[in-house]
Amino acid sequence: MAEGAVSRWLGSDMGLSFRASPVAVASLVVLVLVALSALLAPVIAPQNPYDLKQVFIDKAEIPPIWTRDGEWPFLLGTDPQGRDVLSSILYGTRMSLLIGVAAVAASMSIGVSIGLAAGFLGGWVDNLLMRIADTVLSIPTLLVAILVSAVARALLPPGLREPFAAVILVASISLTGWVQYARTVRASTMVERRKEYAQAARIIGVSSARIMRRHILPNTLTPVLVAATLNLGLAILAEATLSFLGVGMPITQPSLGALIRIGNQYLFSGAWWLVVFPSVQLGLIVLSVNLLGDWLRDALNPKLN
Repeated sequence: MAEGAVSRWLGSDMGLSFRASPVAVASLVVLVLVALSALLAPVIAPQNPYDLKQVFIDKAEIPPIWTRDGEWPFLLGTDPQGRDVLSSILYGTRMSLLIGVAAVAASMSIGVSIGLAAGFLGGWVDNLLMRIADTVLSIPTLLVAILVSAVARALLPPGLREPFAAVILVASISLTGWVQYARTVRASTMVERRKEYAQAARIIGVSSARIMRRHILPNTLTPVLVAATLNLGLAILAEATLSFLGVGMPITQPSLGALIRIGNQYLFSGAWWLVVFPSVQLGLIVLSVNLLGDWLRDALNPKLN
């Protein structure tokens, strides 16, 4: 059944557009490989870098295996604590992808709900919600994220700060990320609510909530999916930036941003691999997501071509 669905999709207009775009195909392949490697990190990683039983301090700062002092099985070398860099990247990628996807999902849920309400109800509800959106949009995203993260960490007991670090990051990124979804859905909803099917549903007594959920929402999802794809890269970058600044993931649960921050401290001591390889992984993920998002935007809106 799944194979039939894939075959039908590949034969559709969007599937043909995808197959005709080598960049989109390559981007999807890279993302799938990165996601699978992160998901299977406990199986394919040479070691669990956060299990003290598998870490040996005498293996500290071993360079990549293709250099003169390289040592198997540390393909990308080790850090000053003797942790395998490749293993750290795989585990860090899993955390970065998890936070990025969760932040986009939360932002999309908030933005779609607000956009539907503003566009369908109109009047003072629309004015109030859009003024809130304008206020949020006027404040730099990174500043809001740093402020929220700092306040949340200050309010939580010390023992809960690390366990809830990922939740705090998702909330910090989502508080400003919902505005684009809200504006996009609001514009589409204002068009859809005037169409005959929405007016007919209102005449026969269908509730406003049901009209928005069952009739209008499906017709507004195309631009939302494009925005979500493009914003996934931004969310991962935002998480990396916050972690690099020290207000993101802790050392015990590192993401790619935290690994880059740690590696940057040893850059001038000659251990260049500690910062280069996590940075390459982060750049590869963001570039692939953006290229895939560009193709999706063009495929769903051919008028842009």
